[in-house]
Amino acid sequence: MLAYLPRPPTDTSRYGTFPQKPDLPPAPGALVEDGGEKAAAVKRGTPMPNYPSATRHSGFVPGEPSLPPSRGSLTTQHHRGRPSWCPPPAPQEAGARFYPLHALSVANIPNLSRGKTSARSSTIPTPEGLQSRRCKLLEEDSPMAQAGRRQRQRYVTKVGKCQVNLGNIQDKKRFLSDIFTTIVDLKYRWFLFVFMMCYVITWVVFGFIYFLDAWVRGDVGHQGDPEWQACIENVDGFVSALLLSVESQRTIGYGTRMVTANCAEGVILLIAQSIVGSMIDAMMVGCMFVKISRPKKRAQTLIFSKNCVISLRDEKLCLMFRVGDLRESHMVDAKIRAKLIKSRQTAEGEFIPLEQSELNLGYDTGEDRLFLVEPQIICHVINHHSPFWDMSAESLRREQFEIIIILEGIVEATGNHVLAAGMTCQARTSYTEDEILWGYRFEPCMSLEKGAFQVDYSRFEMTFEVQTPAASAKELHELRELEQQEHSTLSLYWDHLVQPC
Repeated sequence: MLAYLPRPPTDTSRYGTFPQKPDLPPAPGALVEDGGEKAAAVKRGTPMPNYPSATRHSGFVPGEPSLPPSRGSLTTQHHRGRPSWCPPPAPQEAGARFYPLHALSVANIPNLSRGKTSARSSTIPTPEGLQSRRCKLLEEDSPMAQAGRRQRQRYVTKVGKCQVNLGNIQDKKRFLSDIFTTIVDLKYRWFLFVFMMCYVITWVVFGFIYFLDAWVRGDVGHQGDPEWQACIENVDGFVSALLLSVESQRTIGYGTRMVTANCAEGVILLIAQSIVGSMIDAMMVGCMFVKISRPKKRAQTLIFSKNCVISLRDEKLCLMFRVGDLRESHMVDAKIRAKLIKSRQTAEGEFIPLEQSELNLGYDTGEDRLFLVEPQIICHVINHHSPFWDMSAESLRREQFEIIIILEGIVEATGNHVLAAGMTCQARTSYTEDEILWGYRFEPCMSLEKGAFQVDYSRFEMTFEVQTPAASAKELHELRELEQQEHSTLSLYWDHLVQPC
């Protein structure tokens, strides 16, 4: 749940309230001189210059404090991947603790008013601090830094498996009350084990009862006696009684072992085994039929694009992804919907873990009902009802959320899908904030060849970059309204000028 907390702002969490561990420990002398210089600069109120270190120690700038030799020696040492003009990370205090970004909890979330006050009072952004932040942001934008990020836990995997484990269930007898669904939901190895054990146990139990009856009545000790009226003929041990049980329940009937009319308990036992065997056959065959005919594997041929894209469509900022069906037998009454999974804290201080909110994919216009013959691009218009209304390209990097896509439809009743006719199939996938490409668009994958439309699935994942503003949809809307107001004001002013006196 902590992985879906909103990432804290850069100026307070990464470089202010939560200090990061420096990459290179500076010399002890440099720490003393650097701390003394910063304290003197803050005391005098003299602003520190915002020039690169290479140009600072090359000459004297009037009105600016000079750097000690230790600072200049440190600036020449830069790490791999750090630009040469970036200064080294600022030394931390001895008692400072290092808090990773994923270690935020509810107790670490400050109040709104208290957080703003502490950020202003305790964190004084100096020009060197801004320069250091810029260097760290450039390092984060590098491909190596992005590849080295720790992959966080997903709510739903890319193949549609929900990563939620149910534990500490006290009332487990509810599963036994719905034994049919419990058996169907078992994995195949456990399902086959239960299937075999139902028959083996009944065969052994009734075989033991047959053997016990034959032994009590003396049929076992009078084998081969023509004058003896046996209740169960040709049963001289437990193995022969077990064979009689299997032959009776499976209606094989070889004729050598059988129950005679000389005893009433043998007839009753045979009737009971026939009824129990029929019930087991009905239940196990029904479970096997439902297990095989479930259209769960049909979802393997429904594919989704690897990434989401955000770009302009009809002058509106839209979140788009692509979905396709690999089979020629299409889904009937296919519907698609999307959920946004994100944790948040209310104004009263209540923490809501993994809150689910709906993303409109055209429910009011019917665009969420698909005729999934060719790959289609599903569009979510970012308007004032969308949770991405205030999100820009820069704030997208600081957010942590997950978009769950659910595609449902009925498997088409054809000759190849007789078992799955009329059953609903569901395919799922998810997109995290790192899988959303801002300013991209999907390449077309359809063409007209020889009088028919040809779909090239090798271009299903391909995208290309387009010109897209980095501002949020709210800012774009306000900008358009401002332009319309200015245009209307100029039009009224021009009409007033051209009017005759």
